[in-house]
Amino acid sequence: MNPSIIPLFFLGIVLGTGLVASSSHWLLAWMGLEINTLAIIPLMIQNRHPRAVEATTKYFITQATAAAVLLAAATANAWLTGQWNIYEQAHEIPTLMIISALALKLGLAPLHLWLPEVLQGLDLNTGLLLSTWQKLAPFLILTQMPLNDNSLLIVLGLSSTLVGGWGGLNQTQLRKIMAYSSTAHLGWMILIVKYAPALTMFTLVVYWVMTSSAFLTFKFNKAYTINALGLSWADSPLMTSMVPLILFSLAGLPPMTGFAPKMLILQELTKQDLGTTALLTALTALLGLYFYLRLSHAIALTLYPNNLTGIPRWRLQNCGPPALLVVLTFSAVLLLPLTPSITALFTP
Repeated sequence: MNPSIIPLFFLGIVLGTGLVASSSHWLLAWMGLEINTLAIIPLMIQNRHPRAVEATTKYFITQATAAAVLLAAATANAWLTGQWNIYEQAHEIPTLMIISALALKLGLAPLHLWLPEVLQGLDLNTGLLLSTWQKLAPFLILTQMPLNDNSLLIVLGLSSTLVGGWGGLNQTQLRKIMAYSSTAHLGWMILIVKYAPALTMFTLVVYWVMTSSAFLTFKFNKAYTINALGLSWADSPLMTSMVPLILFSLAGLPPMTGFAPKMLILQELTKQDLGTTALLTALTALLGLYFYLRLSHAIALTLYPNNLTGIPRWRLQNCGPPALLVVLTFSAVLLLPLTPSITALFTP
């Protein structure tokens, strides 16, 4: 692929998301989602590797299925109610179909099975884009839709936090671990998307920062498995030592940045008289905490001067991490004291 046309695909992704954000008509929102999907497919397949081709095919089939269900639901809603406006109350059956289609696009459990397989076949740059920016457009639609009953969203949220923590327990591939982490974090967001949309956007931004820091650290260390990440201390001891802190932030441990959104979400659920839901969500977070600690423990055991399970790589050149990675890493670890000021930016 000619590198000069890659910015054109990024522009298409941004324009598709912008069309979704600015539209109040179901057809325009559907067009924005389709532009978003079609623009990222050439980026996914640019490696020409069989795994990348397989991942791209799975992603296209999954997104096409979700788009077809969404278009059918919008058409059925227009037939039943006589309007195409996203902000108007929709019929119950089309609403169920729309939420299911958006859950499939996001990778929420139990419609998440495509996400680990797709991420495993992509490079880290495209996987980062798929795990962060591609989640924005469906969430924008969910925040605009009026719902009388949030029971389906709560079920999707609880199942996503449970499956996201459970699925990552025995994984050794870092991209699959990040895929299940994505499912678990999206479950937290979907729980309060109708109660506190501003808090949902804040959580999404914090998730972007933590996930970007993790993916870029893996890319900097050229690590795709837990063992490879543990042996990367020979290349970059400082960045390898920062990986456990990033993972603690993803797990939501204080005093890391990731603790703030989970604390605020549990507080919001309690305010909405959903104490049982808050308790179950906090308990399912322990599963994610376990595999993050397991990953950190595997890294810590291979840090110098401990015994190694493999042959470390030679440090051929002493190059430091890029400035963006440094900023994202410190943001993912040290922004908890600034939570009141940051959340004020998201409140209308």
